Amino acid sequence: MLPRFLADGGPMIWVILAASAVAVAVFVERILHYHRAQINSTEFLNGVRNVLKRDNVVEALAICDATPGPVPRLVKTAILHRDRGRDGVREALEDAGFLEVPMLEEKLNLLATIAQIAPLIGLLGTAMGFIHIFGQIEDAGLQAHVGQLSRGVWQALICTAAGLAVAIPSYAGYNYLVSRVNSIVLDMERISTEILNIVSDTTPARTP
Repeated sequence: MLPRFLADGGPMIWVILAASAVAVAVFVERILHYHRAQINSTEFLNGVRNVLKRDNVVEALAICDATPGPVPRLVKTAILHRDRGRDGVREALEDAGFLEVPMLEEKLNLLATIAQIAPLIGLLGTAMGFIHIFGQIEDAGLQAHVGQLSRGVWQALICTAAGLAVAIPSYAGYNYLVSRVNSIVLDMERISTEILNIVSDTTPARTP
């Protein structure tokens, strides 16, 4: 069945297949990226808190470096800027968060674009199929038979179906990835508040 779809789908079916391959690649890459980025932040922060209570800053930074994801990088930023006071640490965390969010959202626009244009590509293939049909009718006149018109009909139907078949899961995948990003961002905001309090409590006050 698949070889027939490829043979009768016309040139646009290959464009749709290429778009679907890109969508799958983006989805899988982002899933793996978010899996690495989303850690057990509570357990991680408890470990950092215990180390900082012993005033072992080097070990706390080593824990952050050994743990992947945006949360450890935010914690590391707070530790490195602990001497700037509470307001300075807050500003450093905000700046770091602004840099982390675009990295989380990277490539999501590509997946959303594929979800939006896949039906349009299918519609273009459908239009090309009908152009083929009317071309056959014009050439054969009243003597045109079903065999001459069937290829255009097949192309129109296959392209429409293929465009929708790519768009629907792409859109669902995009929404799922957006929910994962939102979950990580909420975790980052919570950890930023907690590490700000931890750093403020464990950093000795500067003498004038």
